[in-house]
Amino acid sequence: MDQPNQHFVVDTHPGIVPAEQRTALLANPGFGKVFTDHMAIVRYSQDRGWHDARITARAPIPLDPASAVLHYAQEIFEGLKAYRAEDGGAVLFRPGENASRFRLSAERMAMPAVPEEMFVEACRLVTTTDRAWIPDSPDGSLYLRPFMFANEVFLGVKPSSEYLFLVIASPVGAYFKGGASAVSIWVSDEYVRAAPGGTGAAKYGGNYAASLKAQAEATENGCDQVVFLDAVERRWIDELGGMNVFFVFEDGSLLTPPLGGSILPGITRDSLITLARDAGRTVREEPYAIDQWAADAASGRLREAFACGTAAVITPIGTVKRRDGAFKIADGEAGPVATSLRQQLVDIQRAKAPDPHGWVQRLF
Repeated sequence: MDQPNQHFVVDTHPGIVPAEQRTALLANPGFGKVFTDHMAIVRYSQDRGWHDARITARAPIPLDPASAVLHYAQEIFEGLKAYRAEDGGAVLFRPGENASRFRLSAERMAMPAVPEEMFVEACRLVTTTDRAWIPDSPDGSLYLRPFMFANEVFLGVKPSSEYLFLVIASPVGAYFKGGASAVSIWVSDEYVRAAPGGTGAAKYGGNYAASLKAQAEATENGCDQVVFLDAVERRWIDELGGMNVFFVFEDGSLLTPPLGGSILPGITRDSLITLARDAGRTVREEPYAIDQWAADAASGRLREAFACGTAAVITPIGTVKRRDGAFKIADGEAGPVATSLRQQLVDIQRAKAPDPHGWVQRLF
């Protein structure tokens, strides 16, 4: 029987995964390979606005071959996590910030804004409906993927008049094999991720598609990830394929490339800046050149480098490779600043530590 819940109707799902099978899947879920029983779906049309909001069984989406997204790529997404708290409950981490960024991404891609209250409620209801899927493991969490795409049936270059907004959920473990171990980075000198005036600040699927060729090049050269340089001078550090980057110096200060329209305004990035400043550390948002990175690593002025994002939290960078050589950061392992910041952030996310900034939203 359908039950109303604010703006959503929650449909009873008669065929959920049996408990024994779910337990087996949660033992080693990997990342983004296992999915929960339910999803949120809301429809949009120009004449009706957002309507027919439901929590329903996760299922394939019927799609006409002429759907606008397949031809003109109007699509955006988000990523956030629900965490199991020590008392057995669950929390979301800064969902309002994801909702706000989703709105900005929609604006850039000429798509209708999803009301932030509806975005958060969809995430909350999917999580509470599928609460049994939240892992109990230390590195486990329930990854939520809100996304929206154009589904008007037409062939013509204009913003669509119809859209679908959905939220699906996936229980996950550590993003990188080895958890918080240091990774190797390949510097892409041929490809760029985004340019000024482009879509770099939007969480748009095309940005990630554009990074795949460079990521394949990184893999071919024995590296875990790729780092992009700016599109104009090919000199300044931009970001990794899907993560922001930080540098830690001998005086304990941190530097991260500034937001300027071509870098995604990461929520983990913002959280780490806040935590570092809370601890009395200087954090500069300034351009940082690839040659300076190499020079500072060689001189010892640079003590640590790490990437950050929702999926991986913090990933230390141990080695950087280029076509003309390679360099190591300190001893090539995770450093104390990255380790400390990661632990502070994870403890807040899992409701193990005080939350002075009100980032955690209790679900149950």
